[in-house]
Amino acid sequence: MTKNTPKLSLRVPEPPARPGDKADFSHVQIDEAGAVARPDVSVSPEVTRDLAFRLVRVLDDNGKAVGPWDPKLDVETLKRGLKAMVLTRAFDDRMHKAHRQGKTSFYMKCTGEEAIAVAQALVLSPEDMGFPTYRQQGLLIARGYPLATMMNQIYSNAADPIKGRQLPIMYSAKDYGFFTISGNLGTQVPQAVGWAMASAYKGDDKIASAWIGDGATAEGDFHSALTFAAVYRAPVILNIVNNQWAISSFQGIAGGMETTFASKAIGYGLPCLRVDGNDFLAVWAATQWAAERARTNQGATVIEFLTYRHAPHSTSDDPSRYRPGDEGAHWPLGDPVERLKQHLIGLKTWSEDDQKAAEADAEAQVKAAAKESEAIGTLGQSRPSVKTMFEEVFASEDWRLVEQRREVGV
Repeated sequence: MTKNTPKLSLRVPEPPARPGDKADFSHVQIDEAGAVARPDVSVSPEVTRDLAFRLVRVLDDNGKAVGPWDPKLDVETLKRGLKAMVLTRAFDDRMHKAHRQGKTSFYMKCTGEEAIAVAQALVLSPEDMGFPTYRQQGLLIARGYPLATMMNQIYSNAADPIKGRQLPIMYSAKDYGFFTISGNLGTQVPQAVGWAMASAYKGDDKIASAWIGDGATAEGDFHSALTFAAVYRAPVILNIVNNQWAISSFQGIAGGMETTFASKAIGYGLPCLRVDGNDFLAVWAATQWAAERARTNQGATVIEFLTYRHAPHSTSDDPSRYRPGDEGAHWPLGDPVERLKQHLIGLKTWSEDDQKAAEADAEAQVKAAAKESEAIGTLGQSRPSVKTMFEEVFASEDWRLVEQRREVGV
């Protein structure tokens, strides 16, 4: 041992603030709205390297759309996006209360992250395949998936479309471009890349999109997926939703304090963007840019969406034990619903009364869906038939399955 060297020590990253501390987001790198250049869709990946350390923003602090990334959406599209985000939030609130009332065993909210799923749902085609994680319910809601059907699964009742084979919030809807959610974190990313490779191999015109949280980027599945996406130029969008917290572990445990998550793409030779995830227009523009690359055989794009998880990780989590109670109020990128609302008000095409009406309509839709679903039953009141255990498992039943069905008597 060299006598003049210090003893080795292990560094364990700590979040900037714990319960009782003042919230601190001074480490978050934020550009002014409109300040980041928009490269041509056809550029080589190395041209986007600097974009891994910038932040694509469109809406400024006054709600005005500025800069080269402004997608210049028409008013009706903006209103559709706002109403879908409002509906998603109303649905979340109702289902969270349902859990507290004992009507379901589990729920996960996406409060503050609605713009990411909703904007992408409207940019991408339902024929494209999305491989979501568990905070993209806005994908389904924005595309008109029946709220009562979602509730049936949440309540685990007799009309559960998954027939009791999944956790309450792990939806599956092929017709809406929504691949079955996997509870094993990270596995959806190589699945998305594989699906995209198959689409390209067949000469199809459909692309894939995957979502993963900041914490799960530390899983090996994520890095394997990036290798395949780069090597085979798979037509896929790889979204990293950096909401600052992975369960009770802050994003620094996954390497977020060493560099940006978008920069992970650089080592694989993939183009990358770092985007304001609470800016509906920025999410739209970045997704549109990446989708065009994928559809024109230019391969995958990695997008880091910077946002904040306002709600607990799930109904079994208590965030007050690991972060300041008012941390969400200090998040520098604000609320996606409020920001898009202010943009529409600035265009003189929306008002506070319109907002109240949209919120009331959303609550009415959710209430009606809850009434329909709860008439079938909530947790423990009704459940899928036992015979469904034997269905849709094998293409044809062998003698063992026939015997098991006979023993159960269904």
